[in-house]
Amino acid sequence: MIPEVLFALAWAGTAAAHAGHEQKSLSGPHQSLWYNTLPGDGGTQVSFAAADSVFSGISTFGRLPYQPCLRSQDVKYDIVLRLTRALLTALALGSDLLASAKDPRRIQRAPEDQPVQQYDNTFALRQIEEGHFNILTRSPVTDADKRGPAIKGKTLPRVITLGGDHTITLPLLRSINRAYGPVSVIHFDRRPKVFGGSPSEVASINHGTYFYHAAMEGLLANDTNIHAGIRTTLSGPSDYDNDGYCGFEIVEAREIDKIGTDGIIKRIVERVGTTRPVYLSIDIDTLDPAFAPATGTPETGGWSTRELRTILRGLEELNLIAADIVEVPAYDTNAEHTTMAAADVLYEVMSIMVKKGPLSKMITDQESSEL
Repeated sequence: MIPEVLFALAWAGTAAAHAGHEQKSLSGPHQSLWYNTLPGDGGTQVSFAAADSVFSGISTFGRLPYQPCLRSQDVKYDIVLRLTRALLTALALGSDLLASAKDPRRIQRAPEDQPVQQYDNTFALRQIEEGHFNILTRSPVTDADKRGPAIKGKTLPRVITLGGDHTITLPLLRSINRAYGPVSVIHFDRRPKVFGGSPSEVASINHGTYFYHAAMEGLLANDTNIHAGIRTTLSGPSDYDNDGYCGFEIVEAREIDKIGTDGIIKRIVERVGTTRPVYLSIDIDTLDPAFAPATGTPETGGWSTRELRTILRGLEELNLIAADIVEVPAYDTNAEHTTMAAADVLYEVMSIMVKKGPLSKMITDQESSEL
């Protein structure tokens, strides 16, 4: 901050010294840019930052408005960021809100996240599902009166869930299924997560088995699902057979060396298609530990943050109806690499949704192509 202030003073002094040249200040589009006039008191970026301190109060992603959605049933939105506490199956406890895309500080406890029973995972999964369904099935701000891809022909808002434990994807898909029916899934991770569970009903569902259960429950569209970034050591060919049985295709992390990011994008788009509703699930351990060192399950050979962001940006033509970004723990390195990477990934996901427009466009685009 001090160098910036000194630089501003030096610049002011230079301007004063040249005042006698009768040079007129420039006018043009730059005068209406966002950093000259910001929401609130209409002041400068400096005064706005001072009025919205990052050291106190509620910090939100990109300084977006905060609403306690579970208590305020009349709140409307097109895209909502939802928080879900980790389950007892979590490898890294704690699920929290990313502070800002431009200020990705430590992940901090959210003021009101999804309440979850800490002693019974079976009950907790139902809580997460009902909370998600409550938010998912409200009327959006845009095109609420137009036909959409949901089962009842409605246009629904998009929900992005931020979490710790990846197990939350199962109740989220159960909620999605109630609204949309089976959907295609894009899963970024270091391992497939389609392993069978244990004989215990509680222990059978964990952060390594949720897609197995999702497939068995009919939540996934047949043979339109894909894993990307996989690089873990599997126990044998049967793991690949089981993955195919659950309806997934695998793109290994090392394939990027041969086909590049464009090849990865092509594989994903061809697998899920551009006409179906798509759910996106991203585990932060997709990234190499060099870029996400705080992950609870580090494994070398992963993608860089730049590579993952490039791949995500290539999915803009897909119909993302919802997403989750998980396994981002409450602890991090002093440089906060993991939080910064997660914030950037979240920014890319939101950008895809905004650029695609409201989900009603899925119907209008399909009708246009049929004409």
